[in-house]
Amino acid sequence: MSSKYTFALICLTLVFIGLQDFTNAEPAIAFGYNPVEVCLENCAVCKKMLGAWFEGPRCAEACIRHRGTPIPDCEDFASIAPFLTKI
Repeated sequence: MSSKYTFALICLTLVFIGLQDFTNAEPAIAFGYNPVEVCLENCAVCKKMLGAWFEGPRCAEACIRHRGTPIPDCEDFASIAPFLTKI
């Protein structure tokens, strides 16, 4: 009976360790993502949020030109400053 208990304990430990590795993975890395797509989506969100103050086409061109890096963050002034306009 002791060997069955030991075997079950080892199996449970291995399962736990295996699940631990999956839970630590970042979803973007686990499923893959295209930084250009994320960049373009963020440009669209910033355009919706800021309206005429934000140059969406210019942001999209920068995403394509720089292959999605850096990704603009609508709440980070430094990342969207090149795309803001004076009305």
